[in-house]
Amino acid sequence: MDDLYDEFGNYIGESVESDEEELRQEKIDADAYVDYEEEVEQARPAGDELMEVDDTGPSNAVILHEDKQYYPTAEQVYGPDVEALVEEEDAQPLTEPIIAPIKVKKFNIEEVDLPNVYFSREFMMDLMNFPDQVRNITLAGHLHHGKTAFMDMLVLETHDLPPRAFPKKGAQLRYTDLHILERERGLSVKSSPMSLVLQSSRGKSHLFNILDTPGHVNFVDEIAPSIRLSDGLVLIVDVVEGVMINTEQIIKHAVSENIPIVLVINKIDRLILELKIPPTDAYFKLKHVIEEVNTVISAAAPGKNLRLSPEKGNVCFASSDMKWCFSLESFALMYAATYDGVNYVDFAKRLWGDIFFNPTSRKFTRKSLEQKSRRTFVHFILEPLYKLYAHTIGESASSLKRTLESLGITLKPSQYHLDAKTLLKLVCTKFFGTSTGFVDMVLEHIPSPLAGAKEKVQNAYTGPLDSEVATAMINCDQDGPLVIHVAKLYSTADAAGFHALGRVMSGTARPGMQVRVLGESYTLDDEEDMVVSTITDTWVSEARYKVPVSGVPAGNWVLLGGVDNSIVKSATIVDKNIAEDRYIFKPVKHFTESVFKVAVEPVNPSELPKMLDGLRKISKSYPLVITKVEESGEHIILGTGELYMDCVLHDLRRLYSEMELKVSDPVTRFCETVQDTSAIKCYAMTPNRKNKITMIAEPLEKGIGEDIEKGKVSIKWPIRQVGKFFEENYGWDLLASRSIWAFGPDEQGPNILQDDTLPSEVDKKLLNSVRDSIKQGFAWASREGPLCEEPIRDCKFKIMDVSLASEPIFRGAGQIIPTSRRACYSSFLMASPRLMEPLYSCHITAPADSVPHLYTVLARRRGHVLSDGPIPGTPLYLVKGLIPVLDSFGFETDVRIHTQGQAFVNLVFDKWDVVPGDPLDRDIKLRPLEPAGIREMARDLVVKTRRRKGLSEEVTIAKFLEPELYNMMVESGLLEGGGVVGGEF
Repeated sequence: MDDLYDEFGNYIGESVESDEEELRQEKIDADAYVDYEEEVEQARPAGDELMEVDDTGPSNAVILHEDKQYYPTAEQVYGPDVEALVEEEDAQPLTEPIIAPIKVKKFNIEEVDLPNVYFSREFMMDLMNFPDQVRNITLAGHLHHGKTAFMDMLVLETHDLPPRAFPKKGAQLRYTDLHILERERGLSVKSSPMSLVLQSSRGKSHLFNILDTPGHVNFVDEIAPSIRLSDGLVLIVDVVEGVMINTEQIIKHAVSENIPIVLVINKIDRLILELKIPPTDAYFKLKHVIEEVNTVISAAAPGKNLRLSPEKGNVCFASSDMKWCFSLESFALMYAATYDGVNYVDFAKRLWGDIFFNPTSRKFTRKSLEQKSRRTFVHFILEPLYKLYAHTIGESASSLKRTLESLGITLKPSQYHLDAKTLLKLVCTKFFGTSTGFVDMVLEHIPSPLAGAKEKVQNAYTGPLDSEVATAMINCDQDGPLVIHVAKLYSTADAAGFHALGRVMSGTARPGMQVRVLGESYTLDDEEDMVVSTITDTWVSEARYKVPVSGVPAGNWVLLGGVDNSIVKSATIVDKNIAEDRYIFKPVKHFTESVFKVAVEPVNPSELPKMLDGLRKISKSYPLVITKVEESGEHIILGTGELYMDCVLHDLRRLYSEMELKVSDPVTRFCETVQDTSAIKCYAMTPNRKNKITMIAEPLEKGIGEDIEKGKVSIKWPIRQVGKFFEENYGWDLLASRSIWAFGPDEQGPNILQDDTLPSEVDKKLLNSVRDSIKQGFAWASREGPLCEEPIRDCKFKIMDVSLASEPIFRGAGQIIPTSRRACYSSFLMASPRLMEPLYSCHITAPADSVPHLYTVLARRRGHVLSDGPIPGTPLYLVKGLIPVLDSFGFETDVRIHTQGQAFVNLVFDKWDVVPGDPLDRDIKLRPLEPAGIREMARDLVVKTRRRKGLSEEVTIAKFLEPELYNMMVESGLLEGGGVVGGEF
């Protein structure tokens, strides 16, 4: 202590040694982050690299302040692999995290783990090897007729679902509705495949591959691919509503595809609980619904015996809400189990039709012989069913217990006090058991993949039927060459890619296989649409979950991973090493058209590539969506209706692009046609002035265009067969019918190119040398008409005269194709051209007092009513009418407002009709912001469509006619008053 002060008492501090230590310590602390090794390296003089330097202690070199490092660098902390960005100011708002969290996108409902099932999955895989024990079926019907609920019934029979899988009390399970929109809207948007093992009444197990399809008329594009993969159709019809417009469409399509149909009449309990009609009237209502279905079938397939009737075993009765289903045989089997000596097969045959049971004599007769005798269906089925419902709902717990015990049904004491609907469902499930009646019906009336393979290959395969591949497909040979027909793509849960659903026609699909994916436009001549891919995964689809498998043999459905990149709508997948020529399956033929059109563009122009990628994915996801780019640069989406387009745009914004879009007001597609024959023969010269093609245009007879589109006649047929079709059906003469060159714009286009030249006037050999070029020019012209670049329809172009240069070099494709197109255009414009618009067939279900309002709303939108009448056995009316698609936007909302929400509207594309007015009449004055009158409509639509496409407002014929012909027509007065104008385009 004394050492700190001198003799005068002044403080002098501690000894020098301690000060030096402190300074040294400070120096070490300050230089903690200085990299001395670098300093030493830099300070070492050249040539001294090999000298040994003592690095043991800290350097005494002077380090400037700016060279000192007080904190570690990002590289020292995080390592050299991490990029560090230094920004001058904070460009991110406080609401955004500096490092955004990883988003896990999930747009489909999926099971976390494989749920428990009442069958062994290994047994299901084994069943796949026996195609005769498999059935591939599609559930189809109108909206809210109970398809998804029927599927739920089958799911609950086979699955032990955890409690979390069930929605809140009273809500429907909807196990096959996976998409977020389906859950929100309460209707199916996508088809959903599921494979289940179901038991027949004999206790034998079978594998059922089932596709649950949407019922809304806008989403019928899901049904055609489903039918293509299936061997049979299960038609589900609501007993109260009966046959609706979508039911009709589905029946007609199934009949045209030669697909067997079985019928399930659903919601039988509505007759008891809602309409409260007595059993006898309920029988007549059921009979009427079956007759409605048979009427549609017989109209679609005249001369074929495809009748549906309960005694034949191809009709079932069900209540998917109450989870029961029976056929006549399965109900008769219940009687046979209760009463000894009953032959259930003979008994079932007497349970339908005008067969009466006389209780006193206990005999069946064709006529009612006793006062209390009733039809067998009423006496043995409907009355017991009515009593079961009445007792369950109306009786007290104690008396209900006695009643149910007499039927052999026992419940827990607590269950008697459940809600009436829950109790009724429980009692019906115990009474009817599983849906063995439905299984028996499908097994008997729908062929197995083995039995139905020949029909399927004949209808859909484009290759020869005597080849090795075709034979393997017909025999459903799982050891043959691999062929898979892919008809549908399903989005993954994160919407990043797609899985392909296909039917294995022959061979066995295994993961890791190298395959060739053949697109819809693949041919032997043009192999561009072919990609070599590797199957990464094979699954059995079970709606909310997928079961990975090591291989799927022929006759079954398979969900494939890794092959979707090149597939747009459908495809054919074959083994990479297949030796024979490769042929594809025909593209899926739909039974409606996309006529609802909108244009889209991104709000932020820099996101255009993102939107284009989204449009490609939309085209894969929705079978009938058409996406294209107009010449003006507009990106167009075509769909079937308003709800359809709403779902498409939702998926584009949220699932596939995650961006904001600007969407135009909806418009529609148009077509162009002619009303008369061309006023003169119009010719066109090639640019080298050495060839001349002369044509005229005239309208096609009514019905020919529809026949070509439906495939009733094909240009690929032998010319004699094509000629015979037109001779027999439309009275064409032999020469005209055999001189058809092409349909346009494609093989199923509703226009005809006909060679009307005479061998005495034209060198046929020379003409045939340019035949393909003339056909290409005709296809180009009919794809983009002269009025507003919309397709031409119902028009016949006749080649009247052709003069060609003798040297082949002067009549090449570059000379002939555009000349052929100009000849088509000029002859078209000289034949009273008209614009055509699509019409919706409008079916509205509403109470009787709402019908007058429907007339008013339809008339205001250029529509009209075709018929109206009551739906038998219900308080509802069905109004049928037609409305132009152009005036249908917002029609459903308008109808609901005028009927207080009591009416339900179904709009389905029906036909093309001519727009009133002359589209080329220049005397019509179009005033802005004023609706055009009826006679001005065609002109108004043509001008506005041309403006939207970036074309000049006036249609001119001068561009297509040769100058001398044009001058001659002007001098002769042919162009005066006809609306066809001169000048430049």
